[in-house]
Amino acid sequence: MTKQVAVLMGGWSAERNVSLVSGAACAKALQRAGYSVTAIDVQRDVGALLSRLYPHPDVVFNALHGRWGEDGCMQGLLDILGIPYTHSGLTASALAMDKPLAKRLFRDAGIPVAEDKVVTRDEVLAGDVMKPPYVVKPLNEGSSVGIHIIREGANELPFANDSWPYGDAVMVERYIPGREFTVAVMGDRPLTVTEIMTEREFYDYDAKYATGGSSHQVPANVDKGVYDEAMRLALLAHQTLGCRGVSRADFRFDGETLYILEVNTQPGMTPTSLVPEQALFAGISFEELVTWMVENAEYDA
Repeated sequence: MTKQVAVLMGGWSAERNVSLVSGAACAKALQRAGYSVTAIDVQRDVGALLSRLYPHPDVVFNALHGRWGEDGCMQGLLDILGIPYTHSGLTASALAMDKPLAKRLFRDAGIPVAEDKVVTRDEVLAGDVMKPPYVVKPLNEGSSVGIHIIREGANELPFANDSWPYGDAVMVERYIPGREFTVAVMGDRPLTVTEIMTEREFYDYDAKYATGGSSHQVPANVDKGVYDEAMRLALLAHQTLGCRGVSRADFRFDGETLYILEVNTQPGMTPTSLVPEQALFAGISFEELVTWMVENAEYDA
């Protein structure tokens, strides 16, 4: 019997548009792989979603990005329904999205992290809360949404009093100069190390998703010791959070130390995304990648 797969996409987070592209790409690949696929543009209506998920599909491919789809909320709902789903479960998803808590766990596991503090929005607007350069970021957003770099001598505030829709708490983190690397983990296997290069100030939302916004070197041209350490740390971070399926760990390298920035438990699956690119380098086609994700889907009983 053909396996029924529901692809959740869209949602209402700041990453809605990226999720729609990811979901459409995954749905097409799954159809080519022989699955019966239903694409669901998730709205902020749980009743409507429950209706679309009845009768229950065999598997949910969760292509949602950002809050509510990636932070444990959707995972909890699918656990209640008893429907296997791709990517990490509720706990790992919630931990990864909570940047301060994830960094505490990484630090305890021996994974280097940048110095940081959590302050209020008013404290940020009152002046430097850390010696520049430093990074201002939301506590629980992905895709570099809301991130600002504050450099020495900057005369502009990172946001206006009424233009910070991410809550009263703000993470401030020491800026790490240097190179940016990323490693995808598939199950218990780190795939390779990619170096991300962009002419923008940093690897922001546009650099991630706009055509030509960044270039990727696969594999990264880096000393074997650094390469192996990035692979080791990515797998350790995946395991520390309790991730399953596919995740992606992002790092900054200052020439001496690899600092983890975050683990993305539902990385992008768009035409410019890093995970499909790394999988292809490892000899895994896009169809094979999404098929593996479906066949390894689980839920927490």
